[in-house]
Amino acid sequence: MDKFVVRGGARLAGEVAVSGSKNASLPMYAAAILATEGALTLRNLPRLVDVFTMLELLAHLGVEVSWPDDHAATMNAAGSIKDTAPYEIVRKMRASVNVLGPLLARLGRARVSLPGGCAIGTRPVDLHLKGLEALGAEVSVEHGYIVAEAKQLIGARMNLRGPNGPSRGATANVLMAAVLAKGTTVIEGAALEPETVDLCNLLNAMGARIEGGGTSTLTIEGVASLHGVDYSVMSDSIEAGTLMVAAGITHSRFTLTNCPLGMMKPIVAKLDEAGVYCTDKGDGRVLVDGTGGLYPVELTTAPWPGYPTDMQAQMMAMSTLAPGISVFTETIYPDRFMHVPELVRLGATIHRTGNSAVVHGMSQLSGAHVMATDLRASAALVLAGLAAADETHVHRVYHLDRGYEGLE
Repeated sequence: MDKFVVRGGARLAGEVAVSGSKNASLPMYAAAILATEGALTLRNLPRLVDVFTMLELLAHLGVEVSWPDDHAATMNAAGSIKDTAPYEIVRKMRASVNVLGPLLARLGRARVSLPGGCAIGTRPVDLHLKGLEALGAEVSVEHGYIVAEAKQLIGARMNLRGPNGPSRGATANVLMAAVLAKGTTVIEGAALEPETVDLCNLLNAMGARIEGGGTSTLTIEGVASLHGVDYSVMSDSIEAGTLMVAAGITHSRFTLTNCPLGMMKPIVAKLDEAGVYCTDKGDGRVLVDGTGGLYPVELTTAPWPGYPTDMQAQMMAMSTLAPGISVFTETIYPDRFMHVPELVRLGATIHRTGNSAVVHGMSQLSGAHVMATDLRASAALVLAGLAAADETHVHRVYHLDRGYEGLE
């Protein structure tokens, strides 16, 4: 079983490039299915397990996939495309469900296994199905597969806001179906994240007609077909945020390049409160300074423009060394606290009550053997190990390869 052995106490220095965005790119691969003329080339891509899983799925469906270079992929879907995304591939990654809308829009039928992925609580696909049904599809779940059929998707008005706020996944899936629907579709309660805006920009470049990206209401005028383009994916704000936390927890100063600072306001604001300062040097270069003291924070996760749930674990790791009391409230995935007992093994003092965790900052963590449970928890434990005395052994780091390219 793979593990990281982290010898704590070293300061970080130098310059490192932020990778392309995992969360932005995954639905973009699915969008390749919609391009019946020309190939779609995506650039600034991270080389991640989830990326390879998505490309494996596309190849199974009949899309021709090639790599012009290490961080670009070309997908040609002009040929015959299958309508079934099998369990053997979809079980590896939740984002595989993104092919549901594109397959339905192109073929009139889609059969996609119910998805798998990180075990951080129930993440249902109800809103995906609700949106497709609003477009006129007949949807059922049979033998563990979502089956959707429609001779012609028809534009409609719908609201995709769920109990925990807008759903980025449902917005992407329904959006990709609606671009080929007849007439006008209005999606209210749409996701606001920059990753959704990036998807809208890509689809528009492919010939779609979408207005309202970055707002809660998207208006889509259906078109007859889409074509391939050459497109560069935004950089990964969560990877950048994780590296910024690394500066704070090790009291270091270094430079990030290819950094999407303008899309990181919620993350940067909390880092500033915590004593980690980011200075825009222009052209994607950001100086990150964590050499001062750390301060406690109160943090509540929320959909954009709130604080992202994908950064909660990393900030908690840093707060274990901030004098005073920090409070973390998780409103997106209430079960996303599996890193808490592992941080406690490193000497942290954390008390969890319901969907909140109270952290009592201390002066030093001590190395130990810890077990990673999901992608962001893995990153949090590596960060904690950077600041802990002696050695920290982080087991099951295969999770990291799903979201970070060569974090070590």
